[in-house]
Amino acid sequence: MSVTLNKGQSVSLAKTSPTKLSSVRMGLGWDAMKVRGFFGGYKEQAIDLDASCLVFDAAGNLIDQVWFKQLASADDAIKHMGDNTTGAGDGDDESIVVALESLQLAAHTLVFVVSSYSGQSFSQIENAFCRLVNSSNEAELARFDLSGSGPHTAQVMAKLARSGDSWEMTAIGTKTDGRSIRDLVSAAAAAL
Repeated sequence: MSVTLNKGQSVSLAKTSPTKLSSVRMGLGWDAMKVRGFFGGYKEQAIDLDASCLVFDAAGNLIDQVWFKQLASADDAIKHMGDNTTGAGDGDDESIVVALESLQLAAHTLVFVVSSYSGQSFSQIENAFCRLVNSSNEAELARFDLSGSGPHTAQVMAKLARSGDSWEMTAIGTKTDGRSIRDLVSAAAAAL
């Protein structure tokens, strides 16, 4: 059963799945708004959004990161499934898979961010979302709508945080600016 989250809302992953989750996938999807062409028709534009994951310990220290230039975490528990440079196609355009049981014990909070590598603002993007999926059966657990035009070029999407022996997803939705993960570390840390 999928839960649709609003900004600031949380859901326990133990409550969204009848079995204990061993692996989840954070999917990011978006469409570029059609722009009016030179001869009056509409054309597709390519917008390169990048999904990334920053890993923090319980003290709020950045201990690892996964993005299109570093496709796996040091413990190999978090894997980026590849870079989509256009947003073309249906469904998830980029995905990051997390093997929850294989994460290093120091990993307390995973913050997922999205940035416009090409520098285009979110006012040129529509139908943007992130969703958490059970990797074993592809059942959607939670979804958060990222749409909402504006001049920002990045957004802190959501976080997964340890909650006892389970995990909790929180929809963040903080708008910020940046073209790569390096530009988003402080915004991600503020979401802890």
